[in-house]
Amino acid sequence: MPEDISIVIPTFNEGRRIAGTLSAISAHLRDRRWSGEVIVSDDGSRDDTCAVVERFMGDGLPVRIVRSPRNLGKGSAVRQGVLISSGHLVLVSDADLATPIEEADRLHERLYAGADIAVASRGLRNSQIRIHQPLPRELLGRAFNVLVQLSVFPGLWDTQCGFKLFRGAVARRLFALSRINGFAFDVEILGLARRLGYTVAEVPVRWEHVEESKVRTGRDGVKMLGDLARIIYGLHTGRYAVGDGMVTVDVPGERVVGEIPGPGSVGSGRV
Repeated sequence: MPEDISIVIPTFNEGRRIAGTLSAISAHLRDRRWSGEVIVSDDGSRDDTCAVVERFMGDGLPVRIVRSPRNLGKGSAVRQGVLISSGHLVLVSDADLATPIEEADRLHERLYAGADIAVASRGLRNSQIRIHQPLPRELLGRAFNVLVQLSVFPGLWDTQCGFKLFRGAVARRLFALSRINGFAFDVEILGLARRLGYTVAEVPVRWEHVEESKVRTGRDGVKMLGDLARIIYGLHTGRYAVGDGMVTVDVPGERVVGEIPGPGSVGSGRV
């Protein structure tokens, strides 16, 4: 088990459910005897999100808040949270816990086996989707993934699930390089990980759609396509560090996709 973990939760107007999320995370940390911190990175909420979080700060759960004065986007919020983290591991989790916090155990197994990043996936055969997204949004998500596979990360079936576990140093390095503030930040981070030679494990998880999503299919979909174009341009013009070679390893019920480390790139260690 890890010595310590930083759990980064991006929020925007999550006052109605952040208390339940923090309670569930606190219970899981106690049950697993994990130490660490929870970082709520608030993206300019206009409700009582921060006030609700502050009530947890004196109840034994090590919670910190980082606040943006205005709404900049989920990618910006996650970046700010990761960059102030100190954990040996960093878990990025959506505030709605569409992927239950207990699924962190599956992701941790993959890091223990040698991966640098473990991403929760709704796209694998063994994934358990209890409640699907509305059909138009699900179809658009699949189409977006096809574009990502063709242009950024072949073989990765779900970049957008909001539940990812990183080695701490890897997370802080990748997010320091990142620039995308919107919902396509996951693609940028995973594209950078591939180019820098980190191993990414895609792990099937339990997941269910939760209402009150902050994603607006039309407007945000167009912005994600624009950001994807920016990411592709950056990765292919030397804006980001570049590595060479690609390897895909299949393991039972999972897929491990990563790049063969080149000179000067960082390889995998063990937790």
